[in-house]
Amino acid sequence: MSTKESLDLRYTRNDLTKNRGVNIALVVILVLSAFLMATGAMMMERLVGSVDQLFEDARPPHFLQMHTGDYDPDALDRFAAEHPEIVAWHVEQMVGYDGAAIAWNRPAADASGDFSESLIDNLVVTPNPEFDLLLDGSGEAARPSSGEVYVPVAYERRFDLQVGDELTIGTASGGHALTIAGFVRDAQMASSMSSATRFVVAEEDFAALENAGGGAPEIIVGYRLTDQSLAGDFQRAYEADADLPKNGQAVTFQMIRVINAFSDGLVAVALVFVSALLVAIALLNLRFVIRGTLEDEVREIGAMKAIGLPNRAITRLYLAKYRIMTLLACVVGGVLAIGATQVLTRGIQVNYAAAPLGVTTFLVPVLSLVLVYLFVIGMCRGVLRGVRRIEVVGALVHGSTRTERQTARRARRQARRVTRTNLATFRGRNLSRRLALMDLRAEKGQWILIPLVFFLVTVLMTLPMNLLSTFESPRFVTYMGAADSDLRVDLRFSDDVDSVHDDVLSTMRADDRLENVRAFANVLYAVEGDEGPETLRVDVGDYSNDSVEYLRGGPPEAGEIALSLLNTEKHDVSVGDELTVLDGDDAITMAVSGTYQDVTSGGYTARTHGEVTAGAAGYVIYTDLAEGADPEAVAIEYGERFPTATVTPMREYVEQTLSHITGAFQNAALVAFVFGVGVALLITTLFLRLRLGRDRQRMGVLSALGFSTREIVTQLRGKTLLTVTAGTSLGLVFTATAGESLVGLGVAVAGLGIGDLTFIPNPWLVYVAYPLILVGVGYLGAVVTTRRLGRADKSAWLRG
Repeated sequence: MSTKESLDLRYTRNDLTKNRGVNIALVVILVLSAFLMATGAMMMERLVGSVDQLFEDARPPHFLQMHTGDYDPDALDRFAAEHPEIVAWHVEQMVGYDGAAIAWNRPAADASGDFSESLIDNLVVTPNPEFDLLLDGSGEAARPSSGEVYVPVAYERRFDLQVGDELTIGTASGGHALTIAGFVRDAQMASSMSSATRFVVAEEDFAALENAGGGAPEIIVGYRLTDQSLAGDFQRAYEADADLPKNGQAVTFQMIRVINAFSDGLVAVALVFVSALLVAIALLNLRFVIRGTLEDEVREIGAMKAIGLPNRAITRLYLAKYRIMTLLACVVGGVLAIGATQVLTRGIQVNYAAAPLGVTTFLVPVLSLVLVYLFVIGMCRGVLRGVRRIEVVGALVHGSTRTERQTARRARRQARRVTRTNLATFRGRNLSRRLALMDLRAEKGQWILIPLVFFLVTVLMTLPMNLLSTFESPRFVTYMGAADSDLRVDLRFSDDVDSVHDDVLSTMRADDRLENVRAFANVLYAVEGDEGPETLRVDVGDYSNDSVEYLRGGPPEAGEIALSLLNTEKHDVSVGDELTVLDGDDAITMAVSGTYQDVTSGGYTARTHGEVTAGAAGYVIYTDLAEGADPEAVAIEYGERFPTATVTPMREYVEQTLSHITGAFQNAALVAFVFGVGVALLITTLFLRLRLGRDRQRMGVLSALGFSTREIVTQLRGKTLLTVTAGTSLGLVFTATAGESLVGLGVAVAGLGIGDLTFIPNPWLVYVAYPLILVGVGYLGAVVTTRRLGRADKSAWLRG
């Protein structure tokens, strides 16, 4: 080992031992930063790997069209023959059942139940031969034997199902019993944002269910293309063909991928966000500590310069400690991240697939840790450049890190400040408080650390919580293209859908428990695209009392149409423009009245004013409940009375649809809260310990002038309380303004149909409880740090 390396290590060892408390606090913050950054990066890599692996094994369609009702098979054959980019295609037959129609039983444990809690469609299918495979636990395509069924993994976890349980599907001819042979992962319908899920049965069981009646027949027309990037053009060509089935949602490969990765990806993004804020806090503290160290050891630095040590050697001496600390933190944080990632990705592997290990598995976390290391060391180098500006005479004689010019300038500023703050004219009663405020103003460059840290911690804690409360709010339905109501009734396509619609509507309007009943018809129109007519799904009804908030413009009136955000972008129109809609052979030109946000039907919807009572693809009815009425009880009653209708309490509809996303935000909010409170307490105590060491002489002077220890302690605690409150308040303001805009931009970039996200916060929690907790934590740190001052030797303070 060279002399230089030996000197660096010896100095580092001595400094780490001498300032053990400060260095431990810094290492803890750096470990947390490295841990969260590596965990977030590894989660992203594992999530992408799991989704990629599932897509490689399951081979989902590059484009699919769901359809309810009759269709022309010859038209599909003709279309396939006209498009050479099609590699494979199929028509998947399905039978849909309400959750209440499917019961499970475990005779050995005397346990049973049904799926009535699930509001999504339960589709029974047979195994697909070539693509869009539903995979069992071993990653192979599920191939049930007669009398067996494979159930979605989401139901396994939600209802605690086991292999061997009996499943009974209620049909018009009685119950059809099946034995659960396993559980399947579905690349197409894995996300909670999907409106349906699939069960796999054998051909003979499917035929028996189809013939028994009681289920709703549907199909999925799926296509695999030579290149997935062709899906957009292919969709336009499909929709331009008037003979093809289109009564249902169209989905592209990229849409499936985004929806699958969105919810679990939010956890990873949240962890990286928390890590970035912690890195910022760590850098602020390192800067403060390094500058304080240079001031405390300025005479030693002056002596080293006097004996001829170059600036580079002195900088390297101090930088060695921070290199070791940061390297240690990155190693420890990386090791902890491995265990955390395994826990956090357990659900991802169950829902999707076990991601294979590859070069990126090791490269991604290593690069994230290297990034943290380089960022921290780069900042340390920047602060240590101050060594070059230290002059030998100023350091040895005056003990100052400033040059002669800087010292003179500071002296002039202090002289002006003394004139402005002459205590001789002070007539107030609380001199101690006045001195505390004067000290804050004089040392604002030092005290700025506390409000900055609490500003960042407030943002760290409140942003995830505001997102969680927004997505959990019943009012979030307005982002889903639905009215803010208590109950929703969906009437899907069937031979008697029009008569059922009339019966349900008349019954609801005569029900005293229901208020503000309003019905909308789902109609399939078309608009002229680049390659011919393209399908436009339009909800027709009376929007005069529409509760949906519009980004631009307002609800449609007669002769007008409102478009979802994605549709306005797709058709390149804005409020006031005209859009020609094709209803069969009739062309209707309507003015665009407004743009709204919608995440349903892929985000491509529209609404127009009018009344349709026959020939619609389906209907949806919204209603509010009178005071005292139970939404769940009313939903059950109407569901039993009208079996072909899906009756859903809106709160439950939102909860189930967004369960993956809200679960991700709950985890993020919990992590942010725990780390935020811990870091706030740690930084406050670290800062005050350093301040107490540097303010010993000042406190000694105050004590000699007659100030009691209690008054000196009160000054310090008061300054802490003031700076903590200021930082917390600024953080709340930032979160409610710029923070909301930044998060809205991120959600808009995801392409889900939300272009402007407005927070729906829990005011008591975010604006009362959180600030009180943070201010309390800051004050607690001040109390703990200053508690020992009462036992200190006051005479030693004057000796420095």
